[in-house]
Amino acid sequence: MALSFNDARSLILESAAPLGVERLPLLDAFGRVLAGEIRAPWDLPRWNNSAMDGYAVRAADCHAPATELAIAGYLPAGACASGVCLPSGGAIKIMTGAPIPANCDAVVPVEETEGEGEIVRILAPVKAGDHIRWQGEDVKSGEVIMPAGTVLRPAEISMLASFGQVFASVHRQPRVAILSTGDELVKLGEVCGEGQIVDSNSLSLAAAVREAGGEAILLGIARDERNSLLPLLREGLEADILITSAGVSAGDRDFVREVLAELGVHQHFWKIDIKPGRPTAFGVRGDTLIFALPGNPVSTLVTFEMFVRPALRRLLGYQRVIQPTVRAVLGESIDKKPGRTQFLRVQVREEGETLVASSSGDQNTGILRSMVRANAIAILSSDAGQLSAGSSVEIHLLDPSGLV
Repeated sequence: MALSFNDARSLILESAAPLGVERLPLLDAFGRVLAGEIRAPWDLPRWNNSAMDGYAVRAADCHAPATELAIAGYLPAGACASGVCLPSGGAIKIMTGAPIPANCDAVVPVEETEGEGEIVRILAPVKAGDHIRWQGEDVKSGEVIMPAGTVLRPAEISMLASFGQVFASVHRQPRVAILSTGDELVKLGEVCGEGQIVDSNSLSLAAAVREAGGEAILLGIARDERNSLLPLLREGLEADILITSAGVSAGDRDFVREVLAELGVHQHFWKIDIKPGRPTAFGVRGDTLIFALPGNPVSTLVTFEMFVRPALRRLLGYQRVIQPTVRAVLGESIDKKPGRTQFLRVQVREEGETLVASSSGDQNTGILRSMVRANAIAILSSDAGQLSAGSSVEIHLLDPSGLV
């Protein structure tokens, strides 16, 4: 009996767990997921400092409409303010980032002053605290600045660098072995004979794995015979994830499931109530996750997106492994039979405040162009039948920045 879409995905994610930890140089850790929390070793800022180029003053010395103060010193960024004392009626010329002298309580931006030799004229009202970045106002020493599970984006890299973190402990990158199967396949760059086709699945899956954050390992092509499959599948089972394409249907030469069983793979399911991608199998051997995907290029990409990508994200340590979906309205009616969850390749566009999803082309699984044109997949529930134009549907965006 075929599993439902949600049950199949839940079973896969229950079988996946974050990988071990590796310590990487900070920049190399970009895009990875922290394996443990990080606490601030000191305050940020580490001292009171100027937010502007201008003059450090005592607010009590500044009176409207204009005050003349004697320039008593100069503090550039990187200078030390220890021992600097502002005399009454004075001002210290100061640069952005420079430390604030202990007896100053405001900074006047240079734009609000006029200078004549050793005298500066204050032209605007001044109150205590103006244009000062206070010690610890961003982060207090000992505070958790990033919990485990944080994805290291540019802002996180900046924060860690600010605290002198040379390395970061992140979850290890999954190694994903990819194997295409079929007597009809030839490698990219080889000449196709009669009845042969170029193996595109290996490359599309490798690209998808890299995009998701994994390391792709291309095993090549296995022929539809046990002696060809056995050594390549055995090699693939040494990876964190093994993905095969084709050879999992019910044909006379579909041997992938049988050979995987011989190698000790426990099969959790074969067949899901989805369209496209019904003959999708999933199993485990030890800590290795095995996905046997359909061979049609469209079905291969759709099932990777719906099942393999969330598992990859779980191994990488992501807290949110399933991409959030949005709602859109259909731009045209869709003919669907109840019984299976259907994945419709669509183009989503913005019309005012509404997202409108229209078919990206012929939905036959042999039509790759409609996958190329799609920027999203509409997830049509198993109990849905005929859907009229204007119906609200769930949308899985393939590229949120690519709305047309």
